[in-house]
Amino acid sequence: MKLFFNSIASALKRITLSFTKESILAGFFFFLVLCSWYILRPVRNEMAVQNSEILPYLLGIGALVMLLLNPVYSWLASRKNLRGVLIGCYSFFISNLLGFIILWKFFDLSSSIVLSQIFYIWCNVYSFFVVSIFWVVIINLFRGDNAANVFGVIAAGGSLGAYLGSEISKQLASTFNESGIIFFTMIAIVFLCLALIAGLVLMQRFSNLKGINESPGGSSFDAIRNLISSSQIRSIGLYMYLWTALMTVHWITSVEIVNAWSSDGGNRIIFFSQIEQTVTVLTLFTQFFLTAAIMRVVGPKYILMSYGFLFTGVFIGYFLAPTIGYVFVVTIILRLFEYGINKPTRELIFSYLKKVDRYKSSVFVDTFLVRLGDFSGSGFILISKSFGVAFSQVPLLAIPFAGCVALLGLKIPPKEQIKS
Repeated sequence: MKLFFNSIASALKRITLSFTKESILAGFFFFLVLCSWYILRPVRNEMAVQNSEILPYLLGIGALVMLLLNPVYSWLASRKNLRGVLIGCYSFFISNLLGFIILWKFFDLSSSIVLSQIFYIWCNVYSFFVVSIFWVVIINLFRGDNAANVFGVIAAGGSLGAYLGSEISKQLASTFNESGIIFFTMIAIVFLCLALIAGLVLMQRFSNLKGINESPGGSSFDAIRNLISSSQIRSIGLYMYLWTALMTVHWITSVEIVNAWSSDGGNRIIFFSQIEQTVTVLTLFTQFFLTAAIMRVVGPKYILMSYGFLFTGVFIGYFLAPTIGYVFVVTIILRLFEYGINKPTRELIFSYLKKVDRYKSSVFVDTFLVRLGDFSGSGFILISKSFGVAFSQVPLLAIPFAGCVALLGLKIPPKEQIKS
């Protein structure tokens, strides 16, 4: 009995270590970032449904855009400190959002199919870059064992932001048919501006941290070079590439089912928003109280490995029950695991990398390789269909790649032992 109470006391002590002024402020920073994105996300999903026939090509263009933007980002990161990187990147995306409002409203392009396709591509770029830059800030401020303590709380702030953003998007759904993206983008701008301010305030609290006011140096192609030369970066990159490809197989399969379920754009936006909100409710408790404990007890390699088994079960389910209810359930399960456990674990691993990789390789992996995985996953579905494979059988063909994800998960974790 004494041992039991000692274990409870130890667990409570670890929980209190997770809630610091800095971790709460970082969580608020993430809250604002994801609120901005999740206001736009259901609209992005609706654009995907509208362009489902050419989705693989749009994802391919998105991967190309990521490849072109990464050397530009690396050039900026080589010359700017953490503060400069955050200001430069977020200001760029705020100006992009203003540009879409001008095109949509003042150039009367609301009915333009091409603009909807451009917006879909841009949303994918936006989502990965603003989140990746956020994590660049976090993994440079919170390192090692400290990161293991606080990443769950920080992720929980993002979940709250995702919930609010989805709710705002759901409330704005009735305006979509008449006003398009105007109100969505205007509110997203406000939250991203607030996120920029919160990030700068957070960095001020770490102003005495060694190297925080220095740029990592290097060149525009460090991320590509390190992907080739570092075995750990290669393993991380390949894991993320295959993970995203498998998520895209799930995503396109689910989009087809949603498209067959309803032809009304407003209804589909509400459905996507309900998924996001349900995910948030289920993940918050995990992120606040369980993430740090799971990362310590289970260990990074087994957490990363388990994704392969999870995908295997999901793809078998798509063959057996390709229904709207199944889409709802498995999307929630995948995102619960991703946001609550797997993503914080990957960022913990990034926090152990050397400085240039924390700035550059992490962003290259989270943007270009992820977008390339999107393109490959959509191409996989396209090729499978061209060979006459039935729609419900396509996910089954991806199961061997899920096995590869499980094997890669065992290779990625850092050599450093996470202390208890």
